[in-house]
Amino acid sequence: MEAQEIHRGRLFDHVQLVVRDLAASQAFYTAVLEALQVPMGGADEGYFWADELFVSSADSPAAQGHLTGRHHLAFQARDRAMVDAFYRAALAHGGTDNGAPGERAYHPGYYAAFVLDPDGNNIEAVFHGDAQRSAASVKITF
Repeated sequence: MEAQEIHRGRLFDHVQLVVRDLAASQAFYTAVLEALQVPMGGADEGYFWADELFVSSADSPAAQGHLTGRHHLAFQARDRAMVDAFYRAALAHGGTDNGAPGERAYHPGYYAAFVLDPDGNNIEAVFHGDAQRSAASVKITF
């Protein structure tokens, strides 16, 4: 396979999901992000966030009264064990199986698990195989 260079952290500023049951979603995302070792950023009346993910209720001023509908989000995992931990955490906190952890045919080494969150969004954790990162994350100070 030809070597590839991919970049993460430069395409999206943030993704917003507007959900029916904020408490159920907060329990789900807190658990799966903990399994991925991503800390929650904060929460207030009507929303919570972590890194680029912002989740709010439909009555939040940011949502303008509308649910976002079904989306597919894929979270990065550092290894296969982290994908497995994500899957277990998701199922234990209101997620529904949508593809157990395993190799996928997308490219050699693609190991992923898929779950549906409480609003039916298809949430994935993926490990692309051994790779070298230029940095653990992009740090922005303003």
